[in-house]
Amino acid sequence: MNLLDVMYGIGAVALSPIWARKARGGWKQRLGHAPVMAAARMGVPRILLHAVSVGEVSAVRGLATELAAGGAEVILATTTDTGLARAKALFEAPGSPVAAVVRYPLDFSRSVGRFLDAVKPDVVVLVELEVWPNFVAACKRRKIAIGVVNGRLSERSFKGYRKIRGVIGRSFVALDFALVQDEPYAQRFRYMGVALERCRVTGTMKWDTVDPSRAGVVGPEAEAIAASLGLDRARPVVVAGSTAEGEEALVHGALEEAVRRVPALAGVQLICAPRKPERFDAAAAALPGCVRRSVRKQAAGGGQVGAGGAASATGRYLLDTLGELGACYQLADVVVIGRTIVPLGGSDPMEPAGLGKPLVCGRHMHNFSTVADALEAGGGLRRLGEADLAGCFAELLASSETRAAMSRANLKCVAEHRGSTRRNAELILSVAGDRG
Repeated sequence: MNLLDVMYGIGAVALSPIWARKARGGWKQRLGHAPVMAAARMGVPRILLHAVSVGEVSAVRGLATELAAGGAEVILATTTDTGLARAKALFEAPGSPVAAVVRYPLDFSRSVGRFLDAVKPDVVVLVELEVWPNFVAACKRRKIAIGVVNGRLSERSFKGYRKIRGVIGRSFVALDFALVQDEPYAQRFRYMGVALERCRVTGTMKWDTVDPSRAGVVGPEAEAIAASLGLDRARPVVVAGSTAEGEEALVHGALEEAVRRVPALAGVQLICAPRKPERFDAAAAALPGCVRRSVRKQAAGGGQVGAGGAASATGRYLLDTLGELGACYQLADVVVIGRTIVPLGGSDPMEPAGLGKPLVCGRHMHNFSTVADALEAGGGLRRLGEADLAGCFAELLASSETRAAMSRANLKCVAEHRGSTRRNAELILSVAGDRG
């Protein structure tokens, strides 16, 4: 036990009323009891990828494939219950590039030690950040190379890290590599202590998570959802994805105002998909007369994806199911990125951008600033204030030419920025080769 363990323990007790509110599983694994693995085969480096939750797990799908193709044995560790479920769904199948999926340990020294004894990695790759002091120190003692990939350190997070630089700075100094998304992030990593020669700007792997060839395609799942909801495919559809409290009403109101300005837009349809399931009922209340996807899906026979249904008299629909937002994006003429109108930092715009959808968002996109800046500079994303939403909707929905131009811009932007995953894999494999 060290001083950091004591501090963690005090913090855990002090914050227990907060973290105990949410049920969490896998406590034995969180304490480092991972399945004991045999040492990697001679000449085959074992690379541990740590992806915290669902977003990071999805982002490393291509990286895991590239590393495995390069001759490495890949182990994936994740922290959250949802991340673990997603990882198992993606990677626990025959032919998977990942040899095993495990739970990442809490940063108590004994938990970290047990975990590393069991997994025996040659290289540890932390996705985006997650620089935990005990874990980094344990890797250095064991001569395990450790670094960050797809690194990002937002301005808000950086302010917090600067305050504890005296405590955590040594962990940044100890990193063998930091492969980061852009130069502003690189400057922050260097300030925190990463050596100049170990910090490389390689871009964001998010560009590689989408397939631009799907642009313009409406697949069977999307068609079934449209039929179930009763969408009029001849009328424009706005999809607001991953919305937060208050945003459903704001987008609904802006569309109503757009119709008042341009009466020819009467009949525009809106599908809202709240980010959090616990908000489904509140979101429905903000969309008077909306058709709920869950109700139509249940009426269609539980597990069935869809069946014909009457359209909403108000043209408002609620996607209160999980795992169907991507299909709904295929139906959109315009996509609104949620958590950006209210100050929550934004949601990932990559999936609709990869489908070539014109994008609209609010001012608050700092969690995805690198991607949003590129899409906006290319002309495929409009970033604006709440008061400007109605005018933007009126312009875009009235002009198929403008929407088509934004679609082309997004597809071009995605194509120009792809390749980070391969660059990262090559650099990580070179580190692994140096350790061999």
